[in-house]
Amino acid sequence: MPMTRRLVLGASGLLAMPRLLHAQSGSSPIRIGEINSYTSNPAFTLPYRNAMQLAVEQLNAEGGVLGRPLELITRDDAGRPQDAVRLAGELVNDQKVDVLAGAYLSNVGLALGEYAAQNRKLYVGGEPLTDAMVWEKGNRYTFRLRPSTYMQAAILAEEAAKLPAKRWVTVAPNYEFGQSAVKWFRQLLTARRPDVQFVGEQWPALGRVDAGATVQALEQLKPDAIFNVLFGPDLTNFVRQGNTRGLFEKRAVASLLTGEPEYLDPLGDEAPEGWIVTGYPGEDIALPAHKAYAAAYRARFNAKPMCGSLVGYSLIRSIAAGIARARSVETEAMVEGFRGVTFDTPVGPASYRALDQQGTLGVFVGRTALKGNAGVMQDWRYIPGEALLPEEAVVRSLRPASAS
Repeated sequence: MPMTRRLVLGASGLLAMPRLLHAQSGSSPIRIGEINSYTSNPAFTLPYRNAMQLAVEQLNAEGGVLGRPLELITRDDAGRPQDAVRLAGELVNDQKVDVLAGAYLSNVGLALGEYAAQNRKLYVGGEPLTDAMVWEKGNRYTFRLRPSTYMQAAILAEEAAKLPAKRWVTVAPNYEFGQSAVKWFRQLLTARRPDVQFVGEQWPALGRVDAGATVQALEQLKPDAIFNVLFGPDLTNFVRQGNTRGLFEKRAVASLLTGEPEYLDPLGDEAPEGWIVTGYPGEDIALPAHKAYAAAYRARFNAKPMCGSLVGYSLIRSIAAGIARARSVETEAMVEGFRGVTFDTPVGPASYRALDQQGTLGVFVGRTALKGNAGVMQDWRYIPGEALLPEEAVVRSLRPASAS
């Protein structure tokens, strides 16, 4: 059969097709499926989503990852673990995302971690703080960015140990995050100060604190100091009732998260003074990288960056670094690529430890003060995350062997 020009062209087209398909697939987006409590916790999650989008835009302008653009697909779990798991299934099976990310509440993060383990899909938690996520219930497919309850309780316990206070009470939301924070603070403070006594505790339901009754119950215990883990509207109500009833007068308070502007700003001139807090001092941070990031955020959204903004931005940067190191979006390759990867954040470099897949983003600790009619963090310092984690043997005793 004579070789015609059409056959030659057809054959060369067939030979070229695998290369063409490879080029087309190589330019398709890397899809990040992100699930969060956008309607139930907007003060934190909306700035968080804005910053994620900013990071995606910047990375795509730089050429993407592995020569491919990033695409962010978000879903709202409304703070319900069962909805988060359902949405994860939709993102994986229908939207064909390469990576799962997100969650705000600790119980939601644990549910997504379990989904990741069962379905062998990489999940990177940004905000959930419970240590169980990477320790007792840790698994091969779950990473966590933010400083955990242990890490934040560790620095608060260090500061609290310097106080003369001996009689402590605690108040925390009655779910995984609050329980974990109180457990570690009690344990770590007692280790530093064996003379300390914990004389009472209050466990209001998340989002349903009876602030007046809670304040009254704590006052009756006549404590020297208070460890507070309430946040959001619960914190606002607690502070107002505590101010009205004199709970905080001549008493020290160590408070987890209260230095975050999401929770400090709504208090206005009612913000407490002198509390030892973890949080985020915002644009007071003088690092050049943070100044550039904050300026870009303001230009893009006409708003100041919040703590959630820092978390969302750093989360996307960390995912990009892990994928680049893996040189693949195949799940097992990404797990190995993320383990030990170092990535840049606006507050300095961080990494995901190979040991437990915990991020080493650090903690800001300081004291609350009033500046004009607004609460601020002052006398703050930044502690790198690796300095706040326990020894390797302790972590290995907590983390299941199956998580390797």
